[in-house]
Amino acid sequence: MITSSTGPRPADFGDVRATNLAVVLRFVRDNAPCSRADIAASTGLNKATVSSLVADLIDRRLVRETGLTENRVGRPATMLVLDGSPYASIGLEVNVDYLTAVAVDLSGERLLSWRRAFPGATATPAQAVAAVAALTRRVVNRMTKDQRQVLGVAVAVPGLIGTDGTVRVAPNLGWHEVDLAGDLAKALRDPGFPIQVENDANLAVLAEHRFGPLGGTPNLVYLTGEVGVGAGVILDGRLRRGGQGFSGEIGHIQIDPQGPRCRCGRTGCLEAVAGIGVLVSTTDPAEVESEIDEVVRRAKAGDAATLDQLATVGRDLGRGIAIAANLLDPDAVILGGYYVPLAPWLLPAAADQARALSIAADFGGCEIVASTLGYGAAALGGAARVLDSVDSGRLPSP
Repeated sequence: MITSSTGPRPADFGDVRATNLAVVLRFVRDNAPCSRADIAASTGLNKATVSSLVADLIDRRLVRETGLTENRVGRPATMLVLDGSPYASIGLEVNVDYLTAVAVDLSGERLLSWRRAFPGATATPAQAVAAVAALTRRVVNRMTKDQRQVLGVAVAVPGLIGTDGTVRVAPNLGWHEVDLAGDLAKALRDPGFPIQVENDANLAVLAEHRFGPLGGTPNLVYLTGEVGVGAGVILDGRLRRGGQGFSGEIGHIQIDPQGPRCRCGRTGCLEAVAGIGVLVSTTDPAEVESEIDEVVRRAKAGDAATLDQLATVGRDLGRGIAIAANLLDPDAVILGGYYVPLAPWLLPAAADQARALSIAADFGGCEIVASTLGYGAAALGGAARVLDSVDSGRLPSP
């Protein structure tokens, strides 16, 4: 049986074959180089079925043969590896001061990575759609020139994203009820590939889970360090979005009832006491990066006031991390965005505070680390989201 939003239904041959194709493709991704016999032995599919499925994947140019190996008992076997050379997945990020685009192939190798200045905090949704559409066209044109078929586009937005992909609210962008996926499809004149929209923290944690040093870790929390603070959560190997897609709004957990007013209208939120806005004086998002560079310069020079401020922010950040850790029991908490260059000063204070407030002994073995994926983590996660769709059986036609 196959279950869906409308309840269980009988599985037809197409459903079963698509599922089995995805099983074989994932096995090759995780175990290449491997043989047909390896696939059959590990998946429980019979050899004839595996041979048929592999032939289908080769026809789609998702898998290719790579010669024989004799380092095994019995006859030499033809080995298989991922191909995917005709394909590309695209991830985009809309933020308050930049747009990012990343394209990867089926194996996750980056084909391009672009970052452009963008006045997201002042642009209207229509202007944002036009800018994202223009950037998407440039990426698609580059992929077409390289003779690659685009499998899909996923767009990261810092806000609450409904299960239908509508941006319900993105306070730092000033958006309310924006059908970004639909508007972008219209702007691109129905491009022939799926367009998805997702919260930036959710996509960033997908990037970490698929491509980061902690890739494959079953329980991860990713904290964005942009103008806002959000959390992406993976538990038991799966992204957790909540009932309406609104999970992860850790930035608006109250840390200090007497603290400063948050832009959400409440007081003492994590974002208000430990967000990047605490450390920079500018209100112009385009200047945040240069201000962060200046904070780093002063910290390296040993400026006492700067070091004290970083320690305070680190402790408040640790309080928020402790709440997340006590609730979710992650294996690791990853700090991203502008937190990364500040990590040498934030991490010690955050870790000490989180351990002090943890219910579990020694913080349950949870690590607090800085991301290595750079400012493009959410866009890279968008590309990962498209690859996840392929892994789930939404394969390109042969």
